[in-house]
Amino acid sequence: MDLSAITKHSALHAKPRGLLLQYGTAGFRMKAEHLDHIMFRMGLLAVLRSKQTKSTIGVMVTASHNPEEDNGVKLVDPLGAMLAPSWEEHATYLANAEEEDMQRVLIDISEKEAVDLQQDAFVVIGRDTRPSSEKFSQSVIDGVTVLGGQVHDYGLLTTPQLHYMVCCRNTSGQYGMATIEGYYQKLSRAFVELTKQASCSGDEYRSLKVDCANGIGALKLKEMEHYFSQGLSVQLFNDGTKGKLNHLCGADFVKSHQKPPQGMEIKFNERCCSFDGDADRIVYYYCDADGHFHLIDGDKIATLISSFLKELLLEIGENLNVGVVQTAYANGSSTRYLEEVMKVPVYCTKTGVKHLHHKAQEFDIGVYFEANGHGTAAGDAIADMLVIEAILALKNLTIEQWDALYTDLPNRQLKVKVADRKVISTTDAERQAVTPPGLQEAINDLVKKYRLSRAFVRPSGTEDVIRVYAEADSQESADSLAHEVSLAVFDLAGGIGERPQPVKHSNFEG
Repeated sequence: MDLSAITKHSALHAKPRGLLLQYGTAGFRMKAEHLDHIMFRMGLLAVLRSKQTKSTIGVMVTASHNPEEDNGVKLVDPLGAMLAPSWEEHATYLANAEEEDMQRVLIDISEKEAVDLQQDAFVVIGRDTRPSSEKFSQSVIDGVTVLGGQVHDYGLLTTPQLHYMVCCRNTSGQYGMATIEGYYQKLSRAFVELTKQASCSGDEYRSLKVDCANGIGALKLKEMEHYFSQGLSVQLFNDGTKGKLNHLCGADFVKSHQKPPQGMEIKFNERCCSFDGDADRIVYYYCDADGHFHLIDGDKIATLISSFLKELLLEIGENLNVGVVQTAYANGSSTRYLEEVMKVPVYCTKTGVKHLHHKAQEFDIGVYFEANGHGTAAGDAIADMLVIEAILALKNLTIEQWDALYTDLPNRQLKVKVADRKVISTTDAERQAVTPPGLQEAINDLVKKYRLSRAFVRPSGTEDVIRVYAEADSQESADSLAHEVSLAVFDLAGGIGERPQPVKHSNFEG
């Protein structure tokens, strides 16, 4: 390790003194102006991880569904998975080291992980369309090269495409060709093959409106559409030619505001979906005959896919164990439908992709989607869109029929500000509060007042707030239960500021 060269280069990507950041599920993410040193250092870390695993490691420059002025970075492990938790800690340690401690920290990580510094290292890089992403990719490359690593810069990619490249490179091409062409061909061939078996009805030529969040998804879908155009025609909106990334559009906006993105008119009977900024999340939606907006979120997507797999296995007489993994946020109706109607076992884990992923690996076929439309560890909106379209074609389902598989119970999520979020600890996949004493009993008593109801509270992972979730047989009941639970949290868990107020209604409830 040429320590003097590292010190010299690091000074060109100097860390603002005292700035502390944490590597989370989504890597590092914040305002772009504070990230240059992080990019350089993640280039260094990727080299150490590559030497340790004797594999190609990926570095993705993106802030996903965040506003355009933010950016972020995450590392991709050898099989296209998220970075191992012990290395998330190393990432945080390295990111927060002051300039004069950099050498010591790098040596420390290398020794802890028994990294053979003579081993070759190879790192691949991808980036989204943010104005700051190109410069940041260069900072990552600086970090990789100063530690003697080799680098291949793929340029503009969706996050899942970089995960794909890493997996291909580490399986000697068995997973697919590590090129953008290879990605398009692998997915499109599977889609075309599957949809060939669909019985042709009047809806012969299937079309779909896609909101690309003014992000990278638009560029890649444009390049890819002719590969699968015989089975599906896509019409792109918010394709980045004029709007700002994720502004009033994209999966996150549609999910949280329960309304269509800007710039997309929806007619009755049209199928629509939205990607997020780096195309790893997807939600579907439509307008009914009365013009009401209906959202189809990750729970309903998981239900469609797992039911389809279950039926296929029954058809061929294969006895593989299928399991659906959800968090406490999954709507109670989806859990009931899967368990009682489809007879698919459902398991609940703590919130966060890594917990879902870990549980899903216990099954022959594990299916999981967060309600926000992020499915599987990497999440791939393009692949999810194609599998959904294939299943709807094969089962000859309209979007309304898919939506009618079950009706979501009305629900409400609220936040309560507290002095210290650590006051609340939970068990049973975050569905029961252990501390403070008396809180769970209070929630149980409140839940008893309403039909088909449940409620839980959990500390936020990032700020001093407690998140409250409630569902019940009507929106009024869900709102009222959520409000009463937040008062209990405020009183028993050290709420600060003004007491929670009853929920006000917006026009977009439905």
